[in-house]
Amino acid sequence: MSAELAAVLRRLYERVPLGMRLGLGPMREACARRGHPERAFPVVHVAGTNGKGSVCAMVESIARAHGLRTGLYTSPHLVRFAERIQIDGQPMDNDALAETLDAVLHEDPPLSFFEAATLAAFAAFRAEKVDVAVVEVGLGGRLDATNVVPTPRAAAITRIAMDHADRLGNSLVEIAHEKAGIAKRGLDIVLGPMPPEVRRAIDAVAQENGATTSDAQDDPIANAIGLPGEHQVDNARIAATLGVRLGASRSAIERGLATVRWPGRLERIGRYLLDAAHNPDGAGALARFVASLGVPGRGGSVGLVFGTMADKDWRSMLELVLPLTRTAVFVAPEVAARSAVNPQTMAAEYGGTVAPSVERALEMAQGELVVVTGSLVLVGAARSALLDLPKDPPVAL
Repeated sequence: MSAELAAVLRRLYERVPLGMRLGLGPMREACARRGHPERAFPVVHVAGTNGKGSVCAMVESIARAHGLRTGLYTSPHLVRFAERIQIDGQPMDNDALAETLDAVLHEDPPLSFFEAATLAAFAAFRAEKVDVAVVEVGLGGRLDATNVVPTPRAAAITRIAMDHADRLGNSLVEIAHEKAGIAKRGLDIVLGPMPPEVRRAIDAVAQENGATTSDAQDDPIANAIGLPGEHQVDNARIAATLGVRLGASRSAIERGLATVRWPGRLERIGRYLLDAAHNPDGAGALARFVASLGVPGRGGSVGLVFGTMADKDWRSMLELVLPLTRTAVFVAPEVAARSAVNPQTMAAEYGGTVAPSVERALEMAQGELVVVTGSLVLVGAARSALLDLPKDPPVAL
């Protein structure tokens, strides 16, 4: 990393205490002062509890296969901040990222960490003259900083599951109302599988905003995908439907799905299986995948490294994953402005050992297969350690 980028990131990280501020006022004002960079390119906007990052990666891959110059904005990052803002499938280079972030950090009043990152992405996409920008919602939808974009070329809501209940609501219907806030007049939103009452809630919000909804198309092309896990088939159906709306050819959709890469999601590195599941819905998908491998569980050869944030339903996650494993090592992910579940508490309730660091947890874990899960922050730290990658401090925003 260049000294210039390191200095700019230090200033950006000073905004972490502002959190992921919900509300569009500051972003709208900042975008207006900068000549509305969010209006300079067509957008694919993707919301959802789980799967939205995977869908974004797939759509971006499809768009590139179709010959389009792409921008991709996702969050949080696994290892390096630059992963959040990509041009044509590659993170921004250090000099361009430093210059872009420095400019938005001079906004007055100051933007939050996530607002500044989002505005930087929009500015970069305009400067790079992308043909399409694939934008992942950060939190919710209605009040998320990304929702300043005008009516997108295409949009989707992947899945609705319990997560961030303190910010989005205590039921699936309440969460659905927030996610559906990306609806804009004239937009037809592609939907993944969801319970009828959740679909009705999304339809109601869409109608109020002059939008409509459609189911993702059940296309065999979605089965030939470069990401493991049966749940990715649903995500691929959504991505393929969005690809059609971008005008991508069938061959481009097929190539894009086959070649997509999305690190930290059922990613195998040696004997380690890294997965960023951080709620019961994601843990269930992980458990089904591990079971499909046919590796013996209790008394067998599957180990677990687990750590998560204090606001997560960690007991439900463990009850889904632990039956497939022989031993567990608990560790606290280190992340700015958020607290982790005490690993001693987890070990006392469920059995297992405690590690003082992610690196030590990887060393202590036993089994021919070791599942590393519970938090994207944990997975990012593990990936950095296993591949000897330089890393920026994690931020769960």
